[in-house]
Amino acid sequence: MRTHAIDHSRWLRTLALAALSLCLCVVVLGAYVRLSAAGLGCPDWPGCYGHLTPSAAAADVRTAAAPLAGRPLDVGKAWREMAHRYAAGTLGGLILLLAVMGIAWRRERIVQPWFVAALLAIVVMQGMLGMLTVTWQLTPLIVSLHLLFGFTTLSLLWWLVLTLWRPRRAAFEGGAMQGGVLTGCPVKGLVTARRLALAALVVLGLQIALGGWTSSNYAAIACPDLPTCQGSWWPQADFRSAYVLWGSLGINYEGGVLANPARVAIHLTHRYGAALVSLALLASALAALLVRGIRSVTLAAAAVMLALALQLAIGISMVLMGFPLWLATAHNAGAALLLLAVLALNRSLRPVWVPAAARSLKAA
Repeated sequence: MRTHAIDHSRWLRTLALAALSLCLCVVVLGAYVRLSAAGLGCPDWPGCYGHLTPSAAAADVRTAAAPLAGRPLDVGKAWREMAHRYAAGTLGGLILLLAVMGIAWRRERIVQPWFVAALLAIVVMQGMLGMLTVTWQLTPLIVSLHLLFGFTTLSLLWWLVLTLWRPRRAAFEGGAMQGGVLTGCPVKGLVTARRLALAALVVLGLQIALGGWTSSNYAAIACPDLPTCQGSWWPQADFRSAYVLWGSLGINYEGGVLANPARVAIHLTHRYGAALVSLALLASALAALLVRGIRSVTLAAAAVMLALALQLAIGISMVLMGFPLWLATAHNAGAALLLLAVLALNRSLRPVWVPAAARSLKAA
């Protein structure tokens, strides 16, 4: 029984790490597809012009004679879109396997069954949003939700990896662990650090959502200068039109439909929001550094500061260099890395959940 428990735990750790790595690639690839205007490279779903591959679609004479949604086939854009779908489909398969294994081995309590079931449900929802992104022609709300669910999937996989790979300890912060529950937290400043880290996670999530809204409304280039916007600290901005979440169906939103003042309003909110989020992240990292004696907390706090510095550098360079595609894609990747760092900080500040299998092995 012990050998089986150890083998099962190893299988789940390896699978979770593989799913996490693939999910990060899917998030970055999705950003590249969106930013390179390939989101409608295949205007049908799940295939491409009625075929499994763009090459097969290109070889079909009917594709040229009757383009879908009035869009002739662009093989390059179609391959970018389908590569994203192939990767996302593979990720869905890995998460399905992870959920099946976690539930099947629930008696060993390696992972909590509700967690992997929730992860699977979110992936199913993500697939539905992917379909609607295409069939509803890049409706900004759907595109933003698709991005958010992608980051949510990434977050849950990272939390799972941190939980499965974290060293099994019977004590934490000098307090006793009984049945996976911490009894006593004597480390000075720990409670404050936890609260600030959680607040930082919340505001970062809101900023990522705002970034998705900025991207889906093509508002990034509304302010091509820095630190001002169109040569002014506060240019004409239409906030009322900027945040109308639901638009009409049947409209092709590629390239954006909002007037320039509305796009300026979105960009300004995202830009000034970034400043506020940076302060919140710095406060959480500094508070964590004041917590002495827990190496994982110190490392996580340092990771947050490094990821924040990298993301700010990318954001500033992106504007100064005229929004090149590779930097815009890197900006999305930087947001993902920053989110992972903040999650790691939150995880390091909380007690280890020790599975029953691990406790029984330790006792033996």
